[in-house]
Amino acid sequence: MTPPSLLTALLPLMADLAQDLPEAERHRRLLQTLRALLPCDATAMLRLEGEWLVPLAVDGLSRDTLGRRFRAGEHPRFAQLLEAPGPVRFAADCGLPDPFDGLVEGVQGHLPVHDCMGCALRVDGRPWGLLTLDALEVGRFSRVELDVLQAFASLAAATVVVAARMDGLAARVEDERLRADSYARAGGQAPRQLIGHGAAHKRLLREIALAGPSELCVLIQGETGVGKELVAQALHAASPRAKRPLVSINCAALPDNLVESELFGHVRGAFTGAVTDRRGKFELADGGTLFLDEVAELPLPVQAKLLRALQNGQIQRLGSDREHRVDVRVIAASNRNLAEEVRAGRLRADFYHRLSVYPLQVPPLRERGRDVLPIGGFFLEEARVRMGLGGVRLDAGAQAALLAYDWPGNVRELEHLLGRSVLKALGRHAQRPRILTLSAEDLGLASPAAAAPKIEPAAASPGGDAAGAQAGLREAVAQFERTMVEQALERHGFSWAAAARALQVDPANLARTAKRLGVARR
Repeated sequence: MTPPSLLTALLPLMADLAQDLPEAERHRRLLQTLRALLPCDATAMLRLEGEWLVPLAVDGLSRDTLGRRFRAGEHPRFAQLLEAPGPVRFAADCGLPDPFDGLVEGVQGHLPVHDCMGCALRVDGRPWGLLTLDALEVGRFSRVELDVLQAFASLAAATVVVAARMDGLAARVEDERLRADSYARAGGQAPRQLIGHGAAHKRLLREIALAGPSELCVLIQGETGVGKELVAQALHAASPRAKRPLVSINCAALPDNLVESELFGHVRGAFTGAVTDRRGKFELADGGTLFLDEVAELPLPVQAKLLRALQNGQIQRLGSDREHRVDVRVIAASNRNLAEEVRAGRLRADFYHRLSVYPLQVPPLRERGRDVLPIGGFFLEEARVRMGLGGVRLDAGAQAALLAYDWPGNVRELEHLLGRSVLKALGRHAQRPRILTLSAEDLGLASPAAAAPKIEPAAASPGGDAAGAQAGLREAVAQFERTMVEQALERHGFSWAAAARALQVDPANLARTAKRLGVARR
């Protein structure tokens, strides 16, 4: 007969099956009930995506765990749970490494001897994911009936099935699986994904879910380093073109004399060095999606030719009088205010309006609150694998420093900072530690305002009207950019490549910006 405690715990979850709950809330309730039923210090629910296990919800583990990705083959405990027909209780002195070593809240450094158990969640007879439980007290799970965990896992699997049948969820899961498979085949590394749980991130996902399945041209705008390319990949994955290619091109990295050839292709003899016919990006993306990054850097004559391709799908290879018709959806991105670029005459108005059929703004990292921790967890896991470490964790001071920082360089700055900090922290140890703990000192975060050059305020216009104020703002922004570029060049001995790295921009982009600002080469 079912124990009353088990029945009492499972009844609310059974009632939840009939409710249309958000995915995150459904997972939270599952883990909350699991901890009430089987008291433990940490528990996690992970979904299997290809060969990677992705944490969906955690309780008792550091929040940055949600941003990590675990390759099942690299973690023997996970692999054993996936292969076992039922729940597994590991011996307290089990020699297999614990994947959550260094991530349990309240434990500094290496996990002591502890109890661990878990089981696979199966849907249609195949492993869908895992439930794991850790207890710091040895022997706490010795009296636990494995049948209780199996009953809970069966209900959890049923919850998964119900959630998968909710409107739009099945399609999104399939898109994510296809993208993960393609990344795994390409490089064997965990795919980069949009990570987060905050309100700003959820708004962005809603926009992607709305615009992705359409054929509309999307203009992604946001500061440098916010992840515009990941948004473009998510839009492509959510579209009917997901099984066709996504072709990307960085417009800022193309010399002016090669832009047309890269976009539209060329025929043999079109220019010096054109020894064979060559297809351009539009033809390569036929049936799929073309992502134009830094689209504001395109020269005006190329914008006119692109406009024709956007309107009717007709392109013409350089040096040829024959027209080709392509079926391509275009997604563009820029870190500039394109409406201002139109007013300044650097962007055609008709080209801008054709690109911005569906404008999509990506929020900067400083507006995403606590999402900085799971995003940082993803980069720490990459660094752990790259450095061959057993684990990398953030102490409380480091987490507070990440949350307090303003992130002028956004997610890209976070990635570089954490990679650099892992290296610095390793240098503090005479012997390579199994679990590397990063402190606020290792991060070395300074106030961005302290490093920014001082800009004298622009003089007010004689009439004090709106036009004069706008002109003053434009001049102040231009002066700020000019000062940043000149100081970076001076610090690096007028090496343009080194200055571009310091400013976190492409060298070709820096050259164009310097030319626009009137910064002379030396």
